[in-house]
Amino acid sequence: MSGPRRDNRGIVDARELFSHVHFRRREPAPALRPYLAFYWLIDWDLPQPYTSYVVPHPSVNLVFQHHGSTGEPAFAEVAGVGLGLFSQTLEGRGRVCGVKFRPGGFRPFAPAHPVSHWSGRRLMADEVLAAPSPVPAVLDPAEEDARVAALDAYLLALAPEPDPQAERATALVERVRTDRTIRRVGELARAEGLTARSLQRLFATHVGVGPKWVILRYRIHEALERAETDPEVDWAALAAGLGYSDQAHLVRDFTATVGAPPAAFAAR
Repeated sequence: MSGPRRDNRGIVDARELFSHVHFRRREPAPALRPYLAFYWLIDWDLPQPYTSYVVPHPSVNLVFQHHGSTGEPAFAEVAGVGLGLFSQTLEGRGRVCGVKFRPGGFRPFAPAHPVSHWSGRRLMADEVLAAPSPVPAVLDPAEEDARVAALDAYLLALAPEPDPQAERATALVERVRTDRTIRRVGELARAEGLTARSLQRLFATHVGVGPKWVILRYRIHEALERAETDPEVDWAALAAGLGYSDQAHLVRDFTATVGAPPAAFAAR
């Protein structure tokens, strides 16, 4: 497995976010890398509240967090695949230590339910995972190496069992992410020797969302990146390149996901 990807697709205005918080990615222990994409660590100390926005990936996250200004105790939660735009307002001082599972990588840690059971939901980690979450051990250390070690120890103790179907789902999502020729569910099913219904079941059980959702989400990630980096986007050409039948379909999906039409978002 390769190390954490350094692209910031899905983060709305990543440069602005990184100017407000200390953000970094860390690799998990080698035995966990088939299941985990990376750990993500955030610390902040803000004079004024700041709201971040993310267009989620088809991934489950385990999030240890302490929002010091709220007076609430630190906690850990499992966030299923986010179905819409996610926003989080940060204020005062705080810390988050997150675990981003690979698509397909969460089921071995919680095999009692299909991953679709958690999609769009946020639950206390102790309601989902078999061992109590070590919140102080993860969030209290000043040294981030100690936080990473605590995450490794906790997740290794959960003893995930390799699952060939989960591994296949991970590989299929990665193919959708990297292969621009995959534009339809039927195309992916035929390429993999599956029926469309079998592919849907595989994704629901191990990824948490359907293959059509994954294809559309990666299209929006690319369109969002172009909107933020290219001041003269040819939206009609981009729509065609992403497999849309016309520009109007891209505009509709982008607006529904991000909350503004692509041209208006780019101008903003």
